Amino acid sequence: MIAKTKEMELHVLLVEDDPGDVLITREALAGGKVLHTLHVVNNGEAAIEFLRRDGEHADAPRPDLIFLDLNLPRLDGREVLARIKSDDNLRRIPVVVLTTSAAEEDVLRSYDLHANAYVTKPVDFDAFMEVVRQIDEFFVTVVHLPPRP
Repeated sequence: MIAKTKEMELHVLLVEDDPGDVLITREALAGGKVLHTLHVVNNGEAAIEFLRRDGEHADAPRPDLIFLDLNLPRLDGREVLARIKSDDNLRRIPVVVLTTSAAEEDVLRSYDLHANAYVTKPVDFDAFMEVVRQIDEFFVTVVHLPPRP
């Protein structure tokens, strides 16, 4: 087991409007191998403000990983993904679409917009926790994340 240390801390941005899904994600990441700081915004406009460090998010850290729901208020996840991947300063941040939709159209469009992964949220609490843990495990132990600027 890798010890959780401040030096290994990962900043994860969760863009999610469902408080239950936020709670599950928070609990799943808390049990991971490295220290996580989970930053949560509940709509697409707030996600862009966080990433661009605008307004109340002026001191926001650059996330190492983004979990993005597609069905969001104010600015949907597809538009958020398009903006992230078209921005030279943000495009290298891995984005995992984590959504309830299993529609082929959503999967294809997300990959066309350069999502790094597309995961359909299980409806079962334990299964959802396990999926988040597996995503985390992959990005913590297998993937070499880009360095923070």
